[in-house]
Amino acid sequence: MTPGLGPADRFGRVMRTLRISVTDRCDMRCTYCMPAGGMDWLPPAQLLSFEELVRVARIFVAMGVSRLRLTGGEPLLRKDLPRLVRSLADLPGLRDLALTTNATRLEGLAPALKAAGLGRATISLDSLDPGRFAAITRGGDLNRVWRGLLAAEAAGLAPLKLNAVVTPLNEPDLLDLAGLTLERAWDVRFIEAMPISAAVGPPEVGLPLAALKRRIEERWGRLAPLVAEPSAPARRWRIPGARGAVGFIASVSDSFCASCDRLRLSCTGRLQLCLAHPDGLDLRALLRAGATDAALEGAIAEAVWRKPEGHAFHRQAPAPQAAMSRIGG
Repeated sequence: MTPGLGPADRFGRVMRTLRISVTDRCDMRCTYCMPAGGMDWLPPAQLLSFEELVRVARIFVAMGVSRLRLTGGEPLLRKDLPRLVRSLADLPGLRDLALTTNATRLEGLAPALKAAGLGRATISLDSLDPGRFAAITRGGDLNRVWRGLLAAEAAGLAPLKLNAVVTPLNEPDLLDLAGLTLERAWDVRFIEAMPISAAVGPPEVGLPLAALKRRIEERWGRLAPLVAEPSAPARRWRIPGARGAVGFIASVSDSFCASCDRLRLSCTGRLQLCLAHPDGLDLRALLRAGATDAALEGAIAEAVWRKPEGHAFHRQAPAPQAAMSRIGG
């Protein structure tokens, strides 16, 4: 297998990042991610094994993908996750290995994940008020998440990023979340709600991000723009005198599709070319049919070539059953 610059699509975009979901299970029921009644969890046999995940990741990295991110559901629910991290961290050519988590189990696992080779962590944190946090997550414990966040910082899983999906429920908390960057070198990123899944229902659209930016400036002064990689989804700014940064991810109203370099691998082995399109590739079927690495590489390259030019959230109905917990965050 010849190392490449990354698989490319017909619009000239080169794929550098692969988000790998390791489970559909989650111990929260966030209002924007999962139906109120929860999900029917997939049987273990439908999930890719660690060996299958590492094999697929090795092929992608050999093709030029240099950044891997482990997601779920909640990835820390996958038993013995540090073992997977260790195998992925050893892949030649991998530049960045990260994790997205709700942090409920991070307090006990952060040191082992760091020792296994995990580079950094992104943590979902939609509110600093215990009651509102419990309402948004349908039962989540803010204190437990906060302890996990501090454990990640202590273990050196940096730069630490905090993600807050902006909804009407957490509007009272948004400025306090932004204020975390004053004393801590964290990125607090505000995410526009996306109409991902009919299984979840229409998103509860919160404060527009442009209005949130104005409120932050009214509170602390004019934000200074920060340079970011062209493919980065967040537009980053710094509050005057702050150690960290605030970011705004406006996937719907200010699409960054033209610079997208991301692919998603679901926990069932489906390669999702775009979060908002059904087209993809069933890698699990190929793996379990005995496909060679060369055959897998060819199928991946052909699929990536079909990657849509951009999402169509504004005119396209979401997939009926594709809850975010199953697609991979």
